[in-house]
Amino acid sequence: MPPPTLLPFTTPRKSGTNSSVLISRPAFRLTEKFLLLLVFSGFITLCFGAIFFLPDSSKLLSGVFFHSQRTSITGSGPKQDGGRELEGDKLSKIREDHEKALREAKDTLQKLPEQIKKEIKEEKQKVVQESANKKEAAPRLPNVVFRKPVGATGREPSDPQTRERQAKIKEMMKHAWENYKRHAWGSNELKPLSKQQHSSSLFGNIQGATIVDALDTLYIMGMHDEFKEAKEWVEKNLDFNVHAEVSVFEVNIRFVGGLLSAYYLSGEEIFRTKAVDLGVKLLPAFNTPTGIPWALLNIKSGIGRNWPWASGGSSILAEFGTLHLEFMHLSQLSGNPVFAEKMMNIRKVLNRLDKPQGLYPNYLNPNSGQWGQHHVSIGGLGDSFYEYLLKAWLMSDKTDEEARKMYYDAVQAIEKHLIRKSNGGLKYIAEWKGGLLEHKMGHLTCFAGGMFALGADGAPEDNSGHHMELAAEIAHTCHESYDRTATKLGPEAFRFDGGVEAIATRQNEKYYILRPEVIETHMYMWRLTHDPKYREWGWEAVQALEKNCRVAAGYSGIRDVYSTHPTHDDVQQSFFLAETLKYLYLMFSEDDVLSLDHWIFNSEAHPLPIIRKSDKIQ
Repeated sequence: MPPPTLLPFTTPRKSGTNSSVLISRPAFRLTEKFLLLLVFSGFITLCFGAIFFLPDSSKLLSGVFFHSQRTSITGSGPKQDGGRELEGDKLSKIREDHEKALREAKDTLQKLPEQIKKEIKEEKQKVVQESANKKEAAPRLPNVVFRKPVGATGREPSDPQTRERQAKIKEMMKHAWENYKRHAWGSNELKPLSKQQHSSSLFGNIQGATIVDALDTLYIMGMHDEFKEAKEWVEKNLDFNVHAEVSVFEVNIRFVGGLLSAYYLSGEEIFRTKAVDLGVKLLPAFNTPTGIPWALLNIKSGIGRNWPWASGGSSILAEFGTLHLEFMHLSQLSGNPVFAEKMMNIRKVLNRLDKPQGLYPNYLNPNSGQWGQHHVSIGGLGDSFYEYLLKAWLMSDKTDEEARKMYYDAVQAIEKHLIRKSNGGLKYIAEWKGGLLEHKMGHLTCFAGGMFALGADGAPEDNSGHHMELAAEIAHTCHESYDRTATKLGPEAFRFDGGVEAIATRQNEKYYILRPEVIETHMYMWRLTHDPKYREWGWEAVQALEKNCRVAAGYSGIRDVYSTHPTHDDVQQSFFLAETLKYLYLMFSEDDVLSLDHWIFNSEAHPLPIIRKSDKIQ
């Protein structure tokens, strides 16, 4: 095999003897010329390209290239000189930045790793401090002199049996809280069988629903260590700067309501700050043509929408109608009237509309300002709207006459069109769909007994006695819905047709998820009548909860209240700690604990003080 040639100036040739010989040629072939040209071109490119990598390349480029180009392109003399100075300034700045970056990089490489870490830490601290300074520069909340509220805590029950039962309910709270802390601390809710956290899409990425919901219950039960650790979690971890879609209604009654009540009970400023901060973040929900808020809001983007199943994109009566108590207190504590103004606008929209038979349909379109489907319910979708009308009047120290009139007019229409009595003598509240009654009553509707009782004292035309009778009859019916089950706990809904009364006939209505409404009514009836049967009914509920819902790691709802061996749904709802256990505790407390003369409970049982005329922030 012939040796390789180094240059293409010679070409291997074969002689007649098949041996390769090198034959000289007097001239270059075309391919050889091309290769020579290619080498030469590469050399020239390399030389000129190196200019761009020299340390003072910007200066060289400025003098060699751009100077001659400016001379040929620019026009008159003065403009040419100005352009040259501007171009020189730019290039000078580029060169300075380049040299500075090189020096910094060189200096950094010469430092020890410990020194680099120290400087990074100092830079982080500087950023945090600047962020804190910006927060301090933001408008502050008005100074409020905190006065210990009446009835935040009270006397122990004088009766030994009542005291023993109250202690039992406090032990139930400890069991629920300690297991939440052990297995799901910082998350929204607990799965007590799985012993892990449970999250609901209602809160988006906001965490800590059980902690915020339980704050006031911990306080009034005297669980001071638990309240302190909950407060510390709120201070360090409760964050509303999340890119997530939340239910405006649920976040309001649980988080805003829970923070407000914790502030009013304890005076801890962090709760007021957090409540107002969240309230501000909910305001974009009202950016609709009518001011009727969206049901769902992305807190980060401020974009809202309604539930897709809600009558052609309508807002829901019980959701936009259950903001008033909290938002009036937000204006009270922030000095910002915008929260109250949003509520008054909802009133204006509602008062302009005709009400079919004097009733409020469950759906209202926020774009057109017109009713959706004519479906009326005092249970789900409608319930707390009526509750908040009454409580708005009471919370205003009975000065909100508009709310008073709206409430009593609504009760009159409800009694005329929805309240019926069964063949067995049970009075119930049916649902109204386009003029036709559905003889069904939901567990949620059972709050109405307490509402009627609470509003009896202010009923027009000396109807106080009649309203109390109505309250007692509803309370009795709801107790029957519990008493007629194997577990002595009530179903999600019960019917009065097909020969049955106060019994669930459909499988998807037989579950119990630790709901409070029946117990809530018993609490109000006890406080307002002191009839001992209501305490007995409350104690029956305690025993049923302990037997059927208590598990090793908390409390769980059950799937069938008519089963003698019910299965669990594995969720400890946050409202079990906020409402169910609180109402039971108050039922076995003296009347001076959260007295109804001084406090109003929101729809999540969070106590808010009555705003006296003299207390209003101007």
